[in-house]
Parts: sequence; C-alpha cells; structure tokens
Amino acid sequence: MTVAVVTGGAGFIGSHLVDALLAENIEVRVIDNYSTGRPENLAHVAGKVDLVEADIASSGNWQKSIKDADWVFHLGALADIVPSIQRPDDYFQANVVGTFNVLEAAKHAKVKRLVYAASSSCYGIPDSYPTSELAEIRPQYPYALTKRLGEELVMHWAQVYQLPAIALRLFNVYGPRSRTSGTYGAVFGVFLAQKLANKPFTVVGDGTQTRDFTYVTDVANAFLTAAKSSHRGEIYNVGSGQTISVNRLVELLVGDVTFIPKRPGEPDCTFADIAKIRRDLNWQPQVNIEKGVEQVLANIDYWRSAPVWTPASIATATQDWFKYLGNDGK
Repeated sequence: MTVAVVTGGAGFIGSHLVDALLAENIEVRVIDNYSTGRPENLAHVAGKVDLVEADIASSGNWQKSIKDADWVFHLGALADIVPSIQRPDDYFQANVVGTFNVLEAAKHAKVKRLVYAASSSCYGIPDSYPTSELAEIRPQYPYALTKRLGEELVMHWAQVYQLPAIALRLFNVYGPRSRTSGTYGAVFGVFLAQKLANKPFTVVGDGTQTRDFTYVTDVANAFLTAAKSSHRGEIYNVGSGQTISVNRLVELLVGDVTFIPKRPGEPDCTFADIAKIRRDLNWQPQVNIEKGVEQVLANIDYWRSAPVWTPASIATATQDWFKYLGNDGK
C-alpha cells in the first residue's frame, strides 16, 4: 500500500487532500501543529488517519513518520499577509526552515515523490494575464517571500539531490473548511461570516478586480495527479481557467455591499495560465465558480463561529499593511 504524509493535513486544503488520498486507498499520515489547521477538519476520518502533532520548524520525532513514506505532500505553513509583516521571523521559521526540515527528512527517506504547496503570491503584480510560470517573481510581503524561498529550496533539492519533487503554485483557493480565523484577508471567509450575520459584504476598492478562484477539490486533485506523474523538478500553476470580479462573486453570494479602501501590493487581477499543467499532467479544473459557490453556501454553517469583519475592524487589522506596503513605508 502507498504511504502518504501530509504536512498541514488538518488545514483547509490539506484536509481535502487527505480525503482524496483515502478515496484512493492510500495510507495517510498527517503532521500538523494546529496553528491554523483544525482537528475538526479531520473528525470525519477519525481512525483512518495517523495524526502526529508536531511543529515542522523544529527537528524531532515527527521526521520518523516520513521514514517509510512513498509520497510527501508539504502544505504545512503560516498564511496571511498582515501577520507576516508583523512577525516575519515566525513566517521564516515555519515556511522556510520548516520546508528545509521536511526536505531533509524526505531526502533521507528516499521518497518517491514530494509535492510542495507553493503560492501564486510570488508573482506579486504581474505584467501580463493569464500569468505563466515564466513570469517575473515579485513577492510583495513576507508571506509571499517565505513561500517563494520554500519553493526555491524544493527546486534546489530536486536539482542537487535528485529529489523527485514538484511545486504547485496555487491561485485563490476556496471551498468548505477554509480558515475562519486569522487576520483579515481571505475574501470567501470574510463574506460568508458577514452573510450569516446579515452584514454587508466589505468589497475592497470598487470590486472590479478579478480573481482566479479555484475550488479546493480541484486543488486536491492536482496534488494527487502530481504525485502520480513522472515529472520532477517542475513548477506548475494551479488555477480555475477563468477569472471573475469580486462584484460577480457578490452577485452569486447575494447581499448588500459596502466599499473599503483598496490595499497596496495587491494585483487588480489574478489569472493563472494553466497550459503547462494541462499539457504535462493532463490535469484540468472541474468546478466552475457557480458550482463552487453553490457548494460553499451548502456548507455555510462552518463559518458561523468566524469573526464578522466591519470596515472599522478591517481598518484596524490592516494598519500595518498600509504602513509598510503603502506610501508611508516608502
């Protein structure tokens, strides 16, 4: 039986990947310190998964879980923009040192495949859309930088140590189990909590900015497809094949709107060129935005305990964002 290790497996994307692996009768081990992941995300597979609570930023017994693994999926990381500006050391430890530790364990275990969750935030504000893997790298904040540095490590280990690794640059992932806590940032979580509370959606700028919203089960399938492939040392975009405006998202979610100031360092558009992953891995997204929003609304109770953001609380939470990324930081 194939043995797979998923770091960050109790998180949003990780828990859906666990589901996809179990559906293929693969033995799954999850390593998570629950800094952002939730035990509830794996409650439905209790007894089917080996759970190891550990911090990958520190060497330890968790590395033994990789010793006889076939596949390693490295999703464990700290997310969010504002905390990365406020606590860059934490992000470097989790996203860079943690990645180094996972790579070393995978190298010594001689795993057959390592798939890294990279971030499309590495592109910053691109020059062209859809954005290909050849676009210039321009991280705008420490989260994006640390995820990019992790990606560099993965590619270097593939080159120097012949580690059979692939990196997937993920675009605007959404769906059930997305994070309900953390500093303001993830539009779906913010909007769904506001909808439950009968509050207006806080739309950044004028809402005409577009995003490549990619449904989480499509992303989980991309990880599984990458693990099964023979390609190595490659980087692939993972997107939905389309880009829609935030105003269109609001139409689908149905609710009133209030507009808040546009944030510095954010692109007006995210749109993945997915020609490479379609060609090399024969992967294609299956869930369009209409179907995805329908699925999210069917699971909306998940966000009932999420914080309800207002223009005032958002302004307070994003002060450092504007301070360091706006004109005041120049």
